[in-house]
Amino acid sequence: MPAPEPAIELAAVPTVKPKPVPRPRKPAVPKVAPAAAPKPAPRPRKPAATKIAPAAAPKVATKVARPKPAKAAIKAAAGSDAPPHSIGLPKRPRPARRAAATARLDMARRIVALAEDKKAADILLLDLDGLTTLADAFVICSGGSERQLEAIADGIVRGMREEGIRPIGQEGLPASHWILVDFGDVIVHIFTPPERDYYGLEKHWSEAKAILRVQ
Repeated sequence: MPAPEPAIELAAVPTVKPKPVPRPRKPAVPKVAPAAAPKPAPRPRKPAATKIAPAAAPKVATKVARPKPAKAAIKAAAGSDAPPHSIGLPKRPRPARRAAATARLDMARRIVALAEDKKAADILLLDLDGLTTLADAFVICSGGSERQLEAIADGIVRGMREEGIRPIGQEGLPASHWILVDFGDVIVHIFTPPERDYYGLEKHWSEAKAILRVQ
């Protein structure tokens, strides 16, 4: 029989322990310094108020130098009827007020003629220039009846319309015994005799100048 093979002893293999895997380190968080609080913006300064010196009051001349009249003007005015204060002064054009007043009085005289055509009694034309702003003239007349009052008023209105002048307004009725026709510059009052005596416009306007009266 074959001899038994000698037993081979195997050397013990040392066991190698695996090294532990190192854990991953957390990344270091950088420390951030806290932001500094913003400084408040400086308040704008108010501009310094500039002192304004009060303006000096204008000097008013107390004496007005008057131009001396020329010798030629004095000699020319010596023999004329010009007043002393007008010597050497320039001639000024007269205002058109006189021409306008004349036209208004001519219109009033035309109204008197129309009232006379209708047999109006005691016609009176009063000049109110400078006394009131209501009108420049009054024409006051009387009628014996209500029918005549209406006829006088209608005759005046129609006659003035033919000349291109229309009344601004008309008030009153024949039954009221007083009719007023307003032409703006001239106002016409038509009464019966009792109402004319009662209201007495001639007495209220006694300062007015009576230009014309037709009995």
